[in-house]
Amino acid sequence: MLMPHPAVLRTLVDEYTALTQDGSAENQAQARDLAYTLCVSTGTRDVRHALETARQWLEAASGADAAAGPSTGHEPHAYA
Repeated sequence: MLMPHPAVLRTLVDEYTALTQDGSAENQAQARDLAYTLCVSTGTRDVRHALETARQWLEAASGADAAAGPSTGHEPHAYA
């Protein structure tokens, strides 16, 4: 299964969370769209499961970044 980039996933989660805080009709429509996108992105069918999965993936990505150590800025480039 393809996984979305952590930055994209973080944006989806943050935007969905912000939109669901306000009950306006426009925000509800946008939240439904984001819920669909979150479900597709995480391979789930329910936004609650999508959010849970997204948060687990984000936590794992954060842990992997921390384990990799600090960047020195001198890593070889994949494309020259």
